[in-house]
Amino acid sequence: QVQLVESGGGLVQAGGSLRLSCAASRSIFSFNTMGWYRQAPGKQRVLVAVITTGGSTNYADSVKGRFTISRDTAKNTVYLQMNGLKPEDTAAYYCFAYYDRTYWGQGTQVTVSS
Repeated sequence: QVQLVESGGGLVQAGGSLRLSCAASRSIFSFNTMGWYRQAPGKQRVLVAVITTGGSTNYADSVKGRFTISRDTAKNTVYLQMNGLKPEDTAAYYCFAYYDRTYWGQGTQVTVSS
C-alpha cells in the first residue's frame, strides 16, 4: 500500500511563498512520475508540476517561473516551492505518484489573500 503524506499548505499574502512536501511510504524511484495537481472550488483538478524518475520536470504555463518541483531521494520526498503566489493559486493541492496506477495524497489547502 502506497501512502503519500502532504504538508506545508497554509494562508499567505499575495507575493509570498510556501513550500509543499509530499513524503512517500516507499522509494520515489519506484514511481515513473510524481507531482502535484490542484483543484480550486467548483473547478476541475489540473496538473501543476511533474518530475520523472530521471529528474525531468514540467510545469503548467500558469506557474512557470514561479513554482519549482524538486525531490530528496534520501527522504523519499517531493517538494513544490511556490514563489510569487497569486490569489488565483488558491486551491487544494494534491500530490500524486504513478507506477501501476495513480496514487494520491490527502491534499493540502493553499490560500492566497490579496
